[in-house]
Amino acid sequence: MEALVCVKPGELRLEERPAPKPDPSHVLVRPRRVGVCGTDYHIFEGKHPYLNYPRVMGHELAVEVVDAPAGSGLNPGQIYAVNPYLSCGTCIACRRGKPNCCVRISVLGVHQDGGMTHLLSVPPQNLVRIDGLTVDQAATVEFLAIGAHAVRRGAVSPDDRVLVVGAGPIGLGAAIFARLAGASVAVLDREEARAETARRIAGAVPFVASDTGLKALDAHAAGEGFDVVFDATGSPPAMEKGFDHVAHGGRYVLVSVVREAITFMDPDFHRKEMTLLGSRNATSEDFDRVVAAIRSGEAPVNRLITHRTDLAGAVRDLPRWASAKDGLIKAVIEID
Repeated sequence: MEALVCVKPGELRLEERPAPKPDPSHVLVRPRRVGVCGTDYHIFEGKHPYLNYPRVMGHELAVEVVDAPAGSGLNPGQIYAVNPYLSCGTCIACRRGKPNCCVRISVLGVHQDGGMTHLLSVPPQNLVRIDGLTVDQAATVEFLAIGAHAVRRGAVSPDDRVLVVGAGPIGLGAAIFARLAGASVAVLDREEARAETARRIAGAVPFVASDTGLKALDAHAAGEGFDVVFDATGSPPAMEKGFDHVAHGGRYVLVSVVREAITFMDPDFHRKEMTLLGSRNATSEDFDRVVAAIRSGEAPVNRLITHRTDLAGAVRDLPRWASAKDGLIKAVIEID
């Protein structure tokens, strides 16, 4: 079967790979849609901290069941989203209901080969029911679950003023679910077009990271800062600047993952009695929340997919999209 392989940073190629070996406890699935994530761009660029090459990327998946264990209740032809976070079930995090940060976690497309291929073997418990959703919609569930999980980590309420820094797909997800939690939401991005997209799709108040934009942002928050700030930039300087936007008594949620150390001014941190939170991956609860929001029309995912390609085309398109993001919200690879 063909697979799209990131051989090393900056190099993609199609390779013939053997089909997955039968595992009586796993489900054999055929990826139908693969969302291209910021993680995939970071893998291509050599910026991901948890990865060894070569790697078949792809963890935002809509898949079709090919073969399933007897008694699983799964039938060939059924479409599912995939929870790509394979956890051990026994470590301290798993025992405390946090498999998203399992000590021995293996993420499809990161720690092990993922879905940019024709066949994939996954545990049945990692398939997510998407009754009523289209194949395209199923491919958006995972990245929106990242935002939904971050909002849950931040304990966002209707009383909160929220700022999302970074209006890429993950930031849009955080903005959408913060708004659904009843909060007043603003989005800050360095690109005006992406900030405006957040206004149209997430109902956020947009600001641009310029001197004028930051002054307007400060005025919007009445000089008090924001109760909850989410960073979804993947930029260490932006992550460090985000501390300044947090109100006294507020929460700062880091959704981005970077290689570098992040520093902050301890006197300011203590003066505000700020809460700093990491948000990693998502749980089954977040996946179910996203599926329900898409089904009800609360999450307008049909406006998120802007670019399409196939496996062969991705060899050319993915490197281009990594640097030229004009008009790009979410790209998907179609495998039919």
